[in-house]
Amino acid sequence: MRKKGFVTIAMAVLCTLLAALAVGATEKRDMGGWGLDSPYNKLYNASEMDSFKGTIVKIIKVVPMKGMSPGVGLIVRERGGDDIMVHLCPTWFIDLKSTGLKRGDRVKVKGVWAVIDDKDIFMASKVKKGDYFQLKVRLTKDGTPFWTMSPEQLAKERASQ
Repeated sequence: MRKKGFVTIAMAVLCTLLAALAVGATEKRDMGGWGLDSPYNKLYNASEMDSFKGTIVKIIKVVPMKGMSPGVGLIVRERGGDDIMVHLCPTWFIDLKSTGLKRGDRVKVKGVWAVIDDKDIFMASKVKKGDYFQLKVRLTKDGTPFWTMSPEQLAKERASQ
């Protein structure tokens, strides 16, 4: 009986340690400047949500701020003819070619405006194409980037879409 109790306690301690290590690994993961509390992410103010429609002119690689790892961006031409730089997410989160978007696509982009290096950019939370396709990279309600979520949180969010 004593041995069974010891094994149960040992297993509980081991599970707690593994959970703590997993959380620590997630928190210490190098986000390349894309982290939740990074200067870049602090520019995202969900209370100033906006949207616009346009046509994708180009899908590009961007480096939003000095020292950041590259990200996926879009140049979207608004109906009025203005080209808007849209930041989606880091390239390590989604590949340029696997966005499901292409040049010429008519899209509606939802997110927030920010100024980086005296230039207006649009930080996307969602890009919608037609009635059936959307690329969602942040929670709309508070702007939490999907790339900062745990695999469990991300799976839950994607399942609800």
